[in-house]
Amino acid sequence: MSGGLPPLLVVDDESDDLFFFQRAATAANLANPVDTADGGDAAIAWLTACAAGEPGHVVPIAVVLDLKMPRRSGFEVLAWIRAHPDLHRLPVVVYTSSSLDPDVGRAYDLGANSYLVKPVTFDALVALIRTLGLYWGVLNRCPHQRVPASAG
Repeated sequence: MSGGLPPLLVVDDESDDLFFFQRAATAANLANPVDTADGGDAAIAWLTACAAGEPGHVVPIAVVLDLKMPRRSGFEVLAWIRAHPDLHRLPVVVYTSSSLDPDVGRAYDLGANSYLVKPVTFDALVALIRTLGLYWGVLNRCPHQRVPASAG
């Protein structure tokens, strides 16, 4: 964890998408570190470790979740998060290439907090991540986040 800030967890089975997300997060000067999970199974393992309080695992500010993944889809990960007693309020931002109305509806029905279509240019990705960082990392407050006493 960088500077004591909780991470943003990005879940995607495409290593190129994870790589470009991390590069864009650096270009956007995202204050929170970016942790990645390579697919749905890895995301659930990562989040299980967070919920158990394992050393080195901190509940993220939000999960940025791809939908179309083999073995365990983003829909399944989202349903698992919403059913988990310690993580059910965790913000989940769907981040996918699908703009199909049935996918959007299903994601919201399962409890997504936001639905974003992956941008096609690097500059648009940087702008998107800058906005994500500002909203989820600075402006938004979640029940699992602790605000320092000096913050008022």
